[in-house]
This record gives sequence, C-alpha cells and structure tokens, in this order.
Amino acid sequence: MNSVDFLLTNKDITYEIRTEIKRLGRPIPDLIISKTDVGKSRNYSRNFNSSVYDRFKWLCGCPKRNKLFCFICLVMGGNQSAWTQEGCVGKDRHKATA
Repeated sequence: MNSVDFLLTNKDITYEIRTEIKRLGRPIPDLIISKTDVGKSRNYSRNFNSSVYDRFKWLCGCPKRNKLFCFICLVMGGNQSAWTQEGCVGKDRHKATA
C-alpha cells in the first residue's frame, strides 16, 4: 500500500489510508541508477547510493520505475512536479535540505 505505484495510481485516497501509508513509512529500495557525465579532462560516472535516503528523509524510491520521488508530496497530494509525477534521476535537483 505504501508503494510509489499505489500512490500514483490511486489519487482519491482517504485520510485514514494516507495516515496508514505514513505510518508504514517510505519505500527506500536500492535502485540501479547510474549517469556518466563528460568533463573537460575525463568522464565522470555517478551511481545511486542508498545513503541518500538518510540525508533526505522526504525521499523515496520506486523499483518498478527505477526513479526517486518525494514521499511527503505523494502521500499528502503535493504540487504537480517531476518529484510527484514522473520521478527523478541523475542531474535533477530538488532545492531542499535534510
């Protein structure tokens, strides 16, 4: 019930169900996300590190979509952004602090 797919496909969730989802906690799967950037002198490879969940308590992941989402936004019906609709990978930035 607290999966990202459930939250994305069920928009009319009751307050009771939202409270239960929040109680169950955010899904924090180990995702397979990697990016390679081209620098001036060499290429840089970045891979997903699950420790990012410890730094950003609002962050959750979806193994089916292999993307990151804002858990609070999904549960509480936040604004329509990449963090609530499409998910984010790589260079996408969210201006928030832990």
